[in-house]
Amino acid sequence: MAKTKEVEKKKLDRKEYEKELRRLQGELCLLQDWVKYKGLRVIVVFEGRDAAGKGGTIRSITERVSPRVFRVVALPAPSDREKSQMYIQRYMQHFPAAGEMVIFDRSWYNRAGVEHVMGFCNKDQYESFLELCPTFEKYIVNAGIILVKYWLEVGKKEQQRRFEARIADPLRQWKLSPMDIESYNRWYEYSRARDAMLKATDTRHAPWYIIRSDDKRKARLNCIRHLLSKIPYDKVPRAKIKLPVRNEKGSYNDQAPMKGRRFIPDRY
Repeated sequence: MAKTKEVEKKKLDRKEYEKELRRLQGELCLLQDWVKYKGLRVIVVFEGRDAAGKGGTIRSITERVSPRVFRVVALPAPSDREKSQMYIQRYMQHFPAAGEMVIFDRSWYNRAGVEHVMGFCNKDQYESFLELCPTFEKYIVNAGIILVKYWLEVGKKEQQRRFEARIADPLRQWKLSPMDIESYNRWYEYSRARDAMLKATDTRHAPWYIIRSDDKRKARLNCIRHLLSKIPYDKVPRAKIKLPVRNEKGSYNDQAPMKGRRFIPDRY
């Protein structure tokens, strides 16, 4: 008799995950060189529900590359001055110059998500954003900026598990804010906001790419691999580096003046 249940996909063990992550991070280093070499401008947007894994995925992308090239932008709530500006203004000042990749940990899509659901913007502001956002992103792409948008999709049960784990772990309690608890309580409101956002802004020039993130390890690897596929790159020609013979002119016992300085205790 044929099996009717779908076979559960095998989970990656830590050793297998770390090996593949290191390989992909090596490719990200090559991409970094290419972005600098060609003067590319790249924006990567990460959106998703609270506890969807955005922060961990971004860290897996950036932990082996230069923060001067892979620049992460995670803006706080807008100030009173920023609230009086054109909505998109505070995001545009962080856009990349030549040789930079800017990663937005949440972005202008706050207006389509948390601001809309929590009532931080009015109906006209929300509807205007959904209408104008594709045009705004068309300007970004037409200006020669590579724009990649990711939505991390976490399931209801897995989000609950992650919230409960944060409550129980002192090292992760800081991740859980009153706003997170409120978002947990408004699951279906966020679902409808997500659906409306994707319907209005999933365009040919700036499509959304959805990442299933219940399995964090697989989500991170899948995301990095996909990101690498969206930006064609090659090895940058490099001159071979050889350390010169150290110049000993003016040499002295440079450790002697350090004696008596305030060295921290060797506890390990």
